[in-house]
Amino acid sequence: MTLFKKLLEYSRSGALPMHMPGHKRSSAAFPWLAGLCERDITEIDGFDNLNDPEGLFSDMERRLARVWGGGEAIALVNGSTVGVLAAVMSALDNGGELLMCRSSHRSVYNAAQLSGAVTRYLTPEIDPELGLPLSVTPESVSEALYKYPAVRLVCVTSPTYEGVISDIAGIAEVCHKRGVPLFVDEAHGAHLGFGPFPMSSVRSGADMAVQSLHKTLPSLTQTAVLHINPGIVDPRKVRRFVSMLQTSSPSYLLSASVDGCADFMEREGHKAAEHWFNTVSDARAALSALKNIRLWSPEAFAADPSKLILRCDGKWLAERLRADFNIEPEYSAPTHVLCMTGMGDTSESLSRLSEALLALDPLSPPAPLPRPAASLPKRAMAIHKAVGLPGKSVPLSLAAGLVSGEFVWAYPPGVPLIAPGEVVDEGVIYAISHGFNIRSDRKGAPNSIFCVDLP
Repeated sequence: MTLFKKLLEYSRSGALPMHMPGHKRSSAAFPWLAGLCERDITEIDGFDNLNDPEGLFSDMERRLARVWGGGEAIALVNGSTVGVLAAVMSALDNGGELLMCRSSHRSVYNAAQLSGAVTRYLTPEIDPELGLPLSVTPESVSEALYKYPAVRLVCVTSPTYEGVISDIAGIAEVCHKRGVPLFVDEAHGAHLGFGPFPMSSVRSGADMAVQSLHKTLPSLTQTAVLHINPGIVDPRKVRRFVSMLQTSSPSYLLSASVDGCADFMEREGHKAAEHWFNTVSDARAALSALKNIRLWSPEAFAADPSKLILRCDGKWLAERLRADFNIEPEYSAPTHVLCMTGMGDTSESLSRLSEALLALDPLSPPAPLPRPAASLPKRAMAIHKAVGLPGKSVPLSLAAGLVSGEFVWAYPPGVPLIAPGEVVDEGVIYAISHGFNIRSDRKGAPNSIFCVDLP
């Protein structure tokens, strides 16, 4: 029995809840919780505990491992973020060196800070049209591991926010020759390996991989899974960090959506993925008629076809889609718009998008050129050392040569233009002041940056 079915059965049993939560499953008293609170419980008899699974949750995690093909799976209700933190911190609990994509999500940087790791960076080639990172190659990982022999964990993002996939099997082989575990941030790839979609990192040799179920599959926002393959990673250690970092009151509603998603993917996953793939393929065929707006095809090891990246004047197109067609894209940048499809899309929803784009195409202004990619700033100290130092907010125009005490992000997807401990240079100043959707830890960007006082 899935967790959802057991919760539904229990909600109809008439049991008196002399326990948390405080709404007492009463939607009559609290109508804004109707349809939710009736099945919202805490760790009561017969319902297991997500952080110490022995019954229902143990069954769910075995199903997750079986369906996705990993050795062991840990269900997450704090998003992929908690899986990233646990994976990195379990490998680097005593510090050490972390080899990671510079374009990694901010959660990887937070994990490096919390673990006291020294970060070493992989810098993939940049697409000249959109300024987006392309695939990480096994060769670049091999060179970096030779250059930095003290690296204790390699972290690669695949697929990226825009759907670029790296050769995980090749990278895993390189890592394992040196006895270094590979962790893949596959938050955007829970659907990979199903139907005609490219193979997932879980089945390609990654030692750990995190996937956000909610991003593309039928599961509630904030649900994810951390996969662990047998070999050089100790699952017990990873679980210990998950239990430290994940809430001690995990939501049964979120957990039920994880279990329901796993059950659906086991029964219908390949068939549903094939239908979704074909529906997106039909939309791509229709969009081949575009003249001014153009679908982006990255020169990469592989790409996730479910991501529709539109080369265009991003601000104009996003505004027109909202105002004229009531369509909300995932993300817009000056040079492009990202429309994410998911397993819940239909031929009708994608036809509606295609028709809107074809109608707007003749009116679309030229797409701007991407801004020059900023070079990697020099590092003065590790992230965790810079974060604790005193400092002051400095106008960006006066910050060249100073050491940043904060992250400044391009968000989404959450990639840093500069990290704590790095030296502000003219390239960083230009990237921040001319960037799009720039955020900083101290709310100073794009006019100022917090810089540390050096001894």
